[in-house]
Amino acid sequence: MSTAARPKAMVNHPPGSSTSTVERAMRVLRVMSEGGNARLTDIAAAAELDKATTLRLLEVMVRDGFVARDVQSKQFSLGPELMVLGAAALRRFDPRPLARPSLLRLVGQFEDSVVLSIPSGVESLCIDVEEGTYPIRANYLRVGSRRPLGAGAGSLALLAWMPEAEREAALEILASQMSRYPRITPALLRERITDARERGHVVLLDVVVERMGGIAVPVLDPEGRPVAALSIAALNDRILARQAAMAQALVRESTVCQVRWAEAVRTSRLPGARTPSKTTPETLR
Repeated sequence: MSTAARPKAMVNHPPGSSTSTVERAMRVLRVMSEGGNARLTDIAAAAELDKATTLRLLEVMVRDGFVARDVQSKQFSLGPELMVLGAAALRRFDPRPLARPSLLRLVGQFEDSVVLSIPSGVESLCIDVEEGTYPIRANYLRVGSRRPLGAGAGSLALLAWMPEAEREAALEILASQMSRYPRITPALLRERITDARERGHVVLLDVVVERMGGIAVPVLDPEGRPVAALSIAALNDRILARQAAMAQALVRESTVCQVRWAEAVRTSRLPGARTPSKTTPETLR
C-alpha cells in the first residue's frame, strides 16, 4: 500500500468535537481505500493523525466490521461492512458498465493498460482498470487508488475540462498537494491544460513515473462537465509511436461513453436525471 511516503504536518482539531472525529475516521478510510493491507504507522502517517488516535478509530471500525485486522501480522484492511455500503451505492450509480466495453476495445487494440477514473473533490479516483497484455504493465494503477487532479493523464483530463472557475479554485488547492510529485508544478499544469484543450486529449510523459506516461480524454455529461476519464498507461516510447492512433481511439470511445451516459440520464439511472424510471444497469450493457 502506498501510504508510507506521504509525510505531512499533523492537522489539529478541536478536542472532543464529534465532527472532527467523523472527519478523522473518513480520512482513515480514504487512506485505506487505496487497497491492500497496511500497518498502523503507515495509516496514521498518511491520514495525518497520531498513532493513538488512529488506533482508537481503527478499533471502533474493527468492532463494527468496517475494518478487518489480521491477528498475526497486525495489519489492517477494509472490512465487509464497507462492501455492503459500496454495493448499495453502486445500485444507485455505477459508471463501470457504461465504460467497460470501451476499456476492452482499447486494450485489444493497443495491448496497454486502460483506466477509468472519476473526479472526487480535487482528486481522481480509479474505479476500473483493464490490464494490457504488453509485458511491462502500469501496475502502480489500482482500483481504489487516488491522486490529486493533474497527477496523471486521466486526472489531468478531469482537471482540464472542468469549468474555468472550478478549475482555478482547484489549481489553488493543488499547489500545496503535489509534494509527492516534484516534477508537477502549477506552471506545468497550466501549460498542459492549455495544450490538452487545444488538441482534445492529454499527454503526460515521464512526470509521475520514470519512462512511463499516459494519454487520456474526458467523458463529458450532457452539460459538458467531466464525469470520468479514459486513459491509456504505457511506456513513453509506446505512446509517442502511436499517439495519433491512441488519441483517435480514445476520443471515439469517449463519445460512445457520452452517448451511453446521456441515455442513462434520460432513463433516470444517473445523477442529473429528472424523472423516475425502472431501467436497470443491465439495460445499459
